[in-house]
Amino acid sequence: MPHSLADALRDAASRYASFPAILTADCCVDFAEFDRLSDAIAAGLAARGIGKGERIGLYCVNSAEFALAYAGILKAGAAVVPINLLLSVEEVRYNLADAEVSGLIYHDQLAADAGAVLERLFPLKIRACIGGDGPDGQAWRDLLDEMAAPPIVDFDASEDLAAILYTSGTTGRPKGAMLTHGNLLANTASVREALDWRSGEDRVLVVLPMFHAFAATVGMLTPLTHGCALVPLAKFEPDLVADTIGRHGATLFLGVPSMYALLCRLRDDRIARFGTIRLCVSGGAALPPAVMQQFQDRFGLPIHEGDGPTECSPVTCVNPVGGPVKCGTVGLPVPGVEMKIVDEQGAELPVGEMGEIAVRGANVFKGYWKQPEATEESFRDGWFLTGDLGHVDEDGYFSIVDRKKDLIIVNGMNVYPRVIEDVLCRHPAIREVAVVGDPDPLHGERVVAYVVLATPVTEAEIRAWCKPSLGRHEIPRRVVALEQLPRNAAGKILKRQLRRQGEVERGVDS
Repeated sequence: MPHSLADALRDAASRYASFPAILTADCCVDFAEFDRLSDAIAAGLAARGIGKGERIGLYCVNSAEFALAYAGILKAGAAVVPINLLLSVEEVRYNLADAEVSGLIYHDQLAADAGAVLERLFPLKIRACIGGDGPDGQAWRDLLDEMAAPPIVDFDASEDLAAILYTSGTTGRPKGAMLTHGNLLANTASVREALDWRSGEDRVLVVLPMFHAFAATVGMLTPLTHGCALVPLAKFEPDLVADTIGRHGATLFLGVPSMYALLCRLRDDRIARFGTIRLCVSGGAALPPAVMQQFQDRFGLPIHEGDGPTECSPVTCVNPVGGPVKCGTVGLPVPGVEMKIVDEQGAELPVGEMGEIAVRGANVFKGYWKQPEATEESFRDGWFLTGDLGHVDEDGYFSIVDRKKDLIIVNGMNVYPRVIEDVLCRHPAIREVAVVGDPDPLHGERVVAYVVLATPVTEAEIRAWCKPSLGRHEIPRRVVALEQLPRNAAGKILKRQLRRQGEVERGVDS
């Protein structure tokens, strides 16, 4: 195995120099050119004082430039801090400040929000705007035009960070999951084997956001380190996806359940454009059996559902390619990853019994950035505790039944109930609030806020209040006013009862 992702990228470039690395509507970048441009970015960062161990924020839409910036940062010896595009300005600023970034590379489409963030951020060694005018735009062009040789970096794969990905829990602020070069090298190798990637042939369409762990590892790093092509797409529109697949002959598609549900609505003549696709993978949220069946009926392809938390780089399991696909499961552990079901004491449970999913392998993260106590709490006897409740069947297929924590998953994105509650509690008309997730056939889950009001207020007014402080995926889609919130004897709000109330309303539980 290479000593770093930088080595792996260079090795792929030497093996597949003339093969396409990135395909977009505007360009085809082969591996040799990708290597040259990312080397230039690395040299430019080094010339501006960016060295090993520093962090660089990357605030960018899916594009060739995202991959180039990511690779250039790695080759400079720094770690990438990808920023979720759905976050509010304050949330972006918090993540960048917490990571103590030395620079920020952002896309011109996000210039307004980036400007607001930079106004309140400490001075940086570099700020570069992809596709923009002015000094920051020139800084990006200067990076691409850098003529100096890239720095020679001595990597320790098991210790040196490649990325810090901010992930969510149920309380407090986001935590930065520290992924090393070794973590990501191990996971890309596992993904390549599990999904039977064909070097020099496969082309993966990536419309899932590349700031997300799933798209970054499976859709970007795996192809770029194994001689396959990345086809980035900045927005999901079913007809645009069909056209892009047809134009570039994409062979793999990565999606979340809501995307597959919408693709099923395409006209028959549009579905024909998917003829080159040989493999579809779903993650981020539970795939409804009805969507799986409808997609297979219309496209003639199964969807290989998998799973894995950000802390595991992220892929831990997937329904096997060439093997049985079990609808309702997240499949088998990928090569190099161990999984088991444990009880509260960490003892392994037998087949069929529900407990917490624990993971062990070279893909498991180094820990949470600047949070040693949270890191220690997430491990037991060398196994990472995922917080997911599930079971394993007699064939070794894992199923996720529920989340141990109150995390809400919207279109594959993690949502903090506590953050939303803090925003809503600041509204003068709201006395108390509890936020939970309700199942949603299109988006996985939707955010529901249960509120106790001090004075009358409309649902529209509450959503408008949330907009400046929360990302679009965090704003409640439903607000329910109650006389009081259910609590236990200790005064703790019983969110399970609120979820059950939602089940009764949906007719799931009488």
